[in-house]
Amino acid sequence: MKKSTEQNSKYDNLQNMKVLELLQNINREDKSVAETIKDILPSIESLINAAVPNMKKGGRLFYMGAGTSGRLGVVDASECPPTFGVDFGKVVGIIAGGDIAIRKAVENAEDDTAQGWIDLKKYKITGKDTVIGIAASGSTPYVISALEECNQRKITTGCITCNENSLLAKTAKFPIAAVVGPEFVTGSTRMKAGTAQKLILNMISTAIMIQLGHVKGNKMVDMQLSNDKLIDRGTIMVMEETGLDYNAANKLLLKYGSVRKAVENL
Repeated sequence: MKKSTEQNSKYDNLQNMKVLELLQNINREDKSVAETIKDILPSIESLINAAVPNMKKGGRLFYMGAGTSGRLGVVDASECPPTFGVDFGKVVGIIAGGDIAIRKAVENAEDDTAQGWIDLKKYKITGKDTVIGIAASGSTPYVISALEECNQRKITTGCITCNENSLLAKTAKFPIAAVVGPEFVTGSTRMKAGTAQKLILNMISTAIMIQLGHVKGNKMVDMQLSNDKLIDRGTIMVMEETGLDYNAANKLLLKYGSVRKAVENL
């Protein structure tokens, strides 16, 4: 049976459509993604609930994938330190073919059944860690073989895929299957499948970081002050928490380096 991500598009003769018609149809398909995810929230919750206790004990979160899926994992991992103030090693994105594959496809990298575990071992992975395999197809050997090795070592495993009954979902202890159906351009899983994966990754990392205490109220109190925009945002947050004027709040923020520390040391 053909995978749902490989099924023919509901649309044809795309080359004859006007630009607005293309956009309307793409948008129509995109709208269905959030509804698909709504139906699988319990699966996402289960994975998060498994990861949080590990991370509270000092464990890390790993994303593993190839191609678009791998790149999405790298993006989400790379955004956690500036957003939540965690160390760069707390959430790690690993892509088949190495960092060069972030920008350029590496031939046959996703078909390697040994390299995934080799890549994980470089991080001295332990039972405190959580590994999430990401593959729209649910059949990527690089990812599946790595999760199989993790399972043997009692390392928590999860996955994000976009096909039902995939080998990846059967391998992961906490599978997430967002079955978004055929792509607008047949087989182009950077579209709906990629959007679904990104939305789920947002949920996973954000919910975990909130559970770990890196958000207070609705504010990113541990964010890195890496540019003027974020310094201004942090200053306003300190003002709201302390009642100080802008200059005093800004001085306090820059002295202590984070909103949390500034407020705690007032």
